[in-house]
Amino acid sequence: MRLRVFAALAALSLGALTGCGETTGTSANSPLRIMAPAAPGGGWDQTSRIAEQAIKAADPQRKVEVYNVPGAGGTIGLAQLAGEKGNGNLLMTMGLVMVGAIEQNKSKVTLAETTPIAKLTEEYEIVVVPAASPYKTLDDMVAAWKADPAKVSISGGSAGGTDHIVAGLMAKAAGIDPKQVNYIAHSGGGEALNELLGNKVSAGISGVAEFAEHVKSGKLRALGVTSGERLPDLDAPTLKEAGLDVELANWRGFVAPAGLSDADKKALTDLVTKMHDAQPWKDAVAKNGWIDSFQTGQQFADYLAAEQNRVKAIIAEMGLVS
Repeated sequence: MRLRVFAALAALSLGALTGCGETTGTSANSPLRIMAPAAPGGGWDQTSRIAEQAIKAADPQRKVEVYNVPGAGGTIGLAQLAGEKGNGNLLMTMGLVMVGAIEQNKSKVTLAETTPIAKLTEEYEIVVVPAASPYKTLDDMVAAWKADPAKVSISGGSAGGTDHIVAGLMAKAAGIDPKQVNYIAHSGGGEALNELLGNKVSAGISGVAEFAEHVKSGKLRALGVTSGERLPDLDAPTLKEAGLDVELANWRGFVAPAGLSDADKKALTDLVTKMHDAQPWKDAVAKNGWIDSFQTGQQFADYLAAEQNRVKAIIAEMGLVS
């Protein structure tokens, strides 16, 4: 009996040690998990899966797995990440949307409880309507919007996120109370797209890459983009051209759990840098019309801190904080 107890204790101790090795520390032999804190089909999911392929191309021996944790503008995923303190084999895709959602949802977990790894890309937003929409131009939509704000439903990503902020800024520029915007929030871009293609909403706002192919195929009509100048390969005016003084770029990046050792933080940063330099990543950036805005280390940490202050002020001004 005593031998059985000793054997069981030994097995338990070995199992505990093995488990620690799998959940902490960065190792080329350990699978890297990338969390997309949204439903499939949106920008975070798309970025995560492109990153997966680019990392595999840059380091063929590295196993990479992408998984989705949708809900509340990424703050559900953020809460899960906070519970993985010290895990050097986990990255979470995030960005401007999450910064706004933290404020909108009054999340108890904030980005202060993460380790900033890298800013990856920027992307402009696009305002679209279904092909059968009576709104042929942004002027048409704004006229109807002013007449009855509640009747113009706008589908987009999470409450307090980039799409919601753009809707609020557009309303303000058009002389409409941002609090009257009939905004329908979703946890992923796929849901918003389905509503548009099903003619269930008046308009939609998202990143250009998420709607571009449907605009080119004629299923959606582009009314405007949030860039300062017209974008190549896309027949759409800027919002400023169309009479609304709005310009905004979304951005995406990676954070890791808090409590990483310096060695683990460096290993993750080096891996993401290799990914950024890999040809599949460069090809995806060009194909999707993203802007390469790569930053790591303290530069990204400082940028993230500044963005939190900027976005907090914007959504407070827009009245988007519930």
